[in-house]
Amino acid sequence: MVTNFDYLKNESRFSDFAEVAISAEKIILIDPQASIINCRRAMEFAVKWMYSVDEELEMPYQDNLQSLMNNEDFRDIVGPDIWKRMDYIRRCGNNAAHSNKKLGKDIAMLCLENLFIYLDFVACCYSGNYEERTFDRSVLTERIEKAKESKKLADATKEQLVREQERTAQQELDLKKLIKENASLKEELSARRQEQQQTYVPKPLDLSEYKTRKLYIDVMLMDAGWIQGKDWMNEVELRGMPNKSEVGYADYVLYDDMHRPLALIEAKRTCVDVSKGRQQAKLYADLLEKQYGRRPVIFLTNGFETHIIDGRYPERKCAAIYSKRDLEKWFNLLSMRTSLRHVVVDKNIAGRYYQEAAIKAVCSNMDEKNRRKALLVMATGSGKTRTVIALCDVLLKAGWIKNILFLADRNSLVTQAKRSFVNLLPNLSCTNLVEEKENYNAHCVFSTYQTMMHCIDTVNDDDGKLFTCGHFDLVICDEAHRSIYNKYRDIFTYFDAPLVGLTATPKDEIDKNTYEIFELENGVPTYGYDLAQAVKDGYLVDYVSVESKLKFIEEGIVYDELSEEDKEIYEDTFEDENGNIPEAIESSRLNTWIFNEDTIKQVLNVLMTEGLKIEYGQKIGKTIIFAKNHDHAEKIWEVFCKEYPHLPDYAKVIDNYMTYAQSAIDEFSDPKKMPQIAISVDMLDTGIDVPQVLNLVFFKKVMSKAKIWQMIGRGTRLCPRLLDGEDKQKFYIFDFCGNFEFFRLNKGKASASEIALQGAIFNYKFEIIYKLQDIAYQEDRLIAYRKALVSQVSEQVRELPRDNFSVKQHLKYVELYSAESNYQSLTYEDTLLVREEVAPLILPGGEDASAARFDALMYRIELAYLIGKKDTRARSDLYKKVKGVAGVANIPEIQAQSEMINKILHTDYVDQAGIDEFEEIREKLRNLMKYIQTGTIKYVTNFTDELLSIEWKESELENDELKNYKAKAEYYIRQHQDNIVIAKLKTNKPLTSSDVASLEEILWKEVGTKQDYENEIGTKPLGEFVREIVGLDMNAAKEAFSEYLTDTSLDSRQIYFVNQIVEYIIHNGMLTDFSVLQESPFTDQGSVAEIFSDMSLWMGIKKVIDTINANAAA
Repeated sequence: MVTNFDYLKNESRFSDFAEVAISAEKIILIDPQASIINCRRAMEFAVKWMYSVDEELEMPYQDNLQSLMNNEDFRDIVGPDIWKRMDYIRRCGNNAAHSNKKLGKDIAMLCLENLFIYLDFVACCYSGNYEERTFDRSVLTERIEKAKESKKLADATKEQLVREQERTAQQELDLKKLIKENASLKEELSARRQEQQQTYVPKPLDLSEYKTRKLYIDVMLMDAGWIQGKDWMNEVELRGMPNKSEVGYADYVLYDDMHRPLALIEAKRTCVDVSKGRQQAKLYADLLEKQYGRRPVIFLTNGFETHIIDGRYPERKCAAIYSKRDLEKWFNLLSMRTSLRHVVVDKNIAGRYYQEAAIKAVCSNMDEKNRRKALLVMATGSGKTRTVIALCDVLLKAGWIKNILFLADRNSLVTQAKRSFVNLLPNLSCTNLVEEKENYNAHCVFSTYQTMMHCIDTVNDDDGKLFTCGHFDLVICDEAHRSIYNKYRDIFTYFDAPLVGLTATPKDEIDKNTYEIFELENGVPTYGYDLAQAVKDGYLVDYVSVESKLKFIEEGIVYDELSEEDKEIYEDTFEDENGNIPEAIESSRLNTWIFNEDTIKQVLNVLMTEGLKIEYGQKIGKTIIFAKNHDHAEKIWEVFCKEYPHLPDYAKVIDNYMTYAQSAIDEFSDPKKMPQIAISVDMLDTGIDVPQVLNLVFFKKVMSKAKIWQMIGRGTRLCPRLLDGEDKQKFYIFDFCGNFEFFRLNKGKASASEIALQGAIFNYKFEIIYKLQDIAYQEDRLIAYRKALVSQVSEQVRELPRDNFSVKQHLKYVELYSAESNYQSLTYEDTLLVREEVAPLILPGGEDASAARFDALMYRIELAYLIGKKDTRARSDLYKKVKGVAGVANIPEIQAQSEMINKILHTDYVDQAGIDEFEEIREKLRNLMKYIQTGTIKYVTNFTDELLSIEWKESELENDELKNYKAKAEYYIRQHQDNIVIAKLKTNKPLTSSDVASLEEILWKEVGTKQDYENEIGTKPLGEFVREIVGLDMNAAKEAFSEYLTDTSLDSRQIYFVNQIVEYIIHNGMLTDFSVLQESPFTDQGSVAEIFSDMSLWMGIKKVIDTINANAAA
């Protein structure tokens, strides 16, 4: 049997991969899957063979195919076109070997052709007698014809091929062994390749629409479980197109089992905007809808970016093509879906008025407003979980959703949420991915973000990948705020489902970015119910803050202010080897590495004396003490045991260090069991529901608004008959670290978005590459340094696993920054794109973490130098680290760098250094960082502390029902500019009395009340208020002035002045404050009196302005 690869047998050196390649072609007609797998194996064997014979190829840290292919030297040798063909074979091979998908003959044929081109290149480079060849498809078509002619011959051939396939499938190739065997050939074949490669005629990979489809879109479809030729058809002919032939060809149509179209895909070249195919796809969808009576979902894609048009929501980006079952589910839901305008909320689940209002607000958002994101701001203890359970119940009954994903950032929160769902919706199948490794097909899935990141790529069932991008119909995000979204944003962008965010952070404390994520106006959530309103309604209890100041926490431990006895202990404790003692110990060090027992005693004394008690004052109520760290928590417990020995088991440390933490939480939650005092670091900050809590102790500084409100929420629950038969009316917060004062000054901030160390280093390198383009740095050594950095970062991008769901979502940029050629002329936009799209994907290296941290520090210093800044903080860190290394100079590696260490510590070397010197420091010292002594000495002292003050303050909660009226009104008006009355105001048409009544209906009834309007806006006429928001239409403004201007001959200064007035009115809607005419730009060419010597001219212009203003007076 003749194949396209037979020529390889003529070169004995190619025997390692020739036989497998020949087998791949022979088996294609019988078993396309096996053919694809053999294509991949033949390619892998050939790649390994190249590594064994070519001096330029050094084996990477892993010898798997992806690592071998992504080696920069290998990519340079084969070139980008062949590499992309090879990557296609690798991907298809993986799909064929590791999934249940049946890949068709067309894909196998393309794999064979790509393998042929790669092996032709190998032959050109290393063969002694190379002849250029082309892939001959007729060899395969002739075999098909022969098989048709003789069934007996075909059956015999099949048997023989199956035996051959079984034999080649057993073959393996050990790269290390191969390198040894071919060591003697390296010099000869490397030289031959360098000489003969110049003569190779490339077979260019033009990513036309066809190739784009084959290389990217087909793989996307295979990943989603589609089978070509069965439920996926290419080039489907559609008649009735508005062209000459009246025929069009849809690139892809995806079908259900009854051969009815589920979706069509319009493919464009990789470099073309997907929107280019929008109209064409619409026409195809029209024809399919007419033919089958159902409109298919439209996907627009260029392989990198995919958009979906589902006929329900506006066109949007999505991570991938839906799977078959996702689309079937979508159409099933569409057929069952009922309106959400008059939903009935199950009062047994969510019976409070605000819970029902929140559910109806989300339903209105999804149905009437057609929005896919909602943010519920509800105080801790107000029943957020019950609210979303009732919301899910409503949406399930109305046929809007089938599969739900509930995400939280802690295992305990996931466990509690699942427990609540199971109790209140017993007929809904639920699973917790954190604890259960089966039942993945449950309709309600609970998971932490980290667990779901892992499961997306690893969980499969009989139909292939389970958690496809369209699997869930609703995603619920607990404690939704920017830092969570930024850290795990790939989950949110991967799942194409409506998103409901929950948070207890008050709406005015939530940062602007969080509102932007949910596509909301700043300060206006979908629905808000704050603690003040809950307290007013009697659903939660208020707090009293007991703000105490202790001298050491406020001012630190100052030597001169200690008693003589304490000074002596201070000297004995803190004197260094040179006899020096510090003048003071900063307050920030307290409870980090110095624990002062008397400070803890003072805190416990205030709590035990002033705290709310039960059992007629005999027992302190349930209390949570928030400590700074685990050591601090343990020290508090130790001091408590010493001070209150008559109260055994009263206090307990509950944090992440303990095993069986949940059982300890359950004991604390039981009012009949000890402990009464739980000492925690972070574990009890969120999601722990203990209504009996009467006291909270803030014994640490909290910088995050979201976190402090979570902590406050631990005490807000109602608890009937708790205080000797009386209901719980309030709880105390003992604040010893100035937290309330800090937030009163409005210094609190949302949690910063953190980037992993490897991503930060990547960012620094990329920005240095960008800065080194400047003309000031075009010296040979810096050019070489930039080139080396480009090589490093592009290789890191190439190493990213293309099969990973996160990487797939950023594939466009991964491909872009994989190629060194794309680093020639970077822009500032490139640095922003890399920070956003690529850096978070970078994989950690296998290097020592302390060395990597030092790299990050030095790159930061280098970047600051290139920007023209010193970054004194970073340089101070450098001195500290080098000093730390110098402290263990008896180690030979450190002694070898003593000259460098001394220069840094004892000269102005760093101040005078440039990029070369900084790089030298980094390279010489990075591997010494591991020797720095990290174990900080912990000191326990008992210096006498002093309680400076103690203040009792009411909570100062504000019930701001009216606060956002203006914001809501402005938002409504901007969103409804097509309203007849609003349009009249924008186009300068006078209003009628019915128009005014219509405005009153909107602003005094729909958006709020007349009282709300007057409280926020005052007595301003409604028309003026609206006009100031929407401005005046440009054409209307010009028309208003043209009637006057056409009859008047103005000079250039007067024309300039009138144009400035027109511009002002277009943006502001009116001109009522004429004092603005005395400022720039109106006065740029003279005052009104100077420009208009004839005042009748000015009076005419003023009359036009008055008419415009009058048309808005309503």
